[in-house]
Amino acid sequence: MSETLRQVGIDIQESEENRGIVAAIRSDNPELTVRHLPGLVKLQAAGQIVINRETVERELGREWETGEFQLAIVSFAGNLSEWDDDRIIVKWEH
Repeated sequence: MSETLRQVGIDIQESEENRGIVAAIRSDNPELTVRHLPGLVKLQAAGQIVINRETVERELGREWETGEFQLAIVSFAGNLSEWDDDRIIVKWEH
């Protein structure tokens, strides 16, 4: 019997700047579900969502610090299990 992975999610404010962040997250998380609502982008995946600084920088065309992510997120479902200079991981801790 296989264990079903819990869904994690991130809600990001829709803006020109955040489009690159969303594109980077989509690139690094192929199983991601993306829903656009007025002023909000809802990202959801089973297990975890990874945000890599290098991918975000490539999408934005500039340097990006992971601390800037705080300006983009509205809410999230899961735990911020890792947050350092290179990546952020949202997943449920068991």
